[in-house]
Amino acid sequence: MEDGIIKEVSENERFNFDCQCQVPCFNQCCRDLNQFLTPYDIIRIKNHLNISSTFFLEQYTETHIGPQTRLPVITIKPAAGHERKCPFVTPLGCSVYEGRPSSCRMYPVIRVLSRSRESRETHIRYALIQEPHCRGFEQPRSLTVKEWMSGQELEPFNEMNDLMMDIISLKTRHMPGYLNDDIKRLFFTICYDIDGFRAEIGKSGNPFIQIPDSVIDDDVELLRFGMAYLQDVFT
Repeated sequence: MEDGIIKEVSENERFNFDCQCQVPCFNQCCRDLNQFLTPYDIIRIKNHLNISSTFFLEQYTETHIGPQTRLPVITIKPAAGHERKCPFVTPLGCSVYEGRPSSCRMYPVIRVLSRSRESRETHIRYALIQEPHCRGFEQPRSLTVKEWMSGQELEPFNEMNDLMMDIISLKTRHMPGYLNDDIKRLFFTICYDIDGFRAEIGKSGNPFIQIPDSVIDDDVELLRFGMAYLQDVFT
């Protein structure tokens, strides 16, 4: 999409915004796609579609290597055509709305997390991005940043995404540069292919042992376990 105006705001600052089918720009932000997915995003979407993470990754995503982190990153594969539409957008809106990614929920709010290396204290900042195509800011609905995030049910997304940021930070500090193929595959499987990770655990000789069934059978708890393991790998 076009470049936008970014304005830093507080959590309790009010702004006018709405996104629904009556807004003239409805679905415009689902074109010219460059949509990154977090590990928790993938779990939510694949469960909404009732498919495995392995199948979801094969059918709907592309894998890249982050230019700064040197870690695998996942983007949604646009539908065929010059408009590069999201494969889940329809004339009536998002077909995976209940499982939509955190970036879709958060928009037009930007959330930036920073953590002190010394004290480990976290600091969260917010901003609003106003892009030329977006008419949502012209709507009469008024709410705070905090109210917007609550209405979008972002709490579990933010919690899991913050864990991912911790892993990225550890990797950047302790393993700068490219990873070897084994660690890169381990990172990809744990973070993005939770069902593939579960299958790996079941193989004989796998180092992931003595994991409670409640963790193995729960996508989110298994992701937490895997992320904790990756923290050990990167330290």
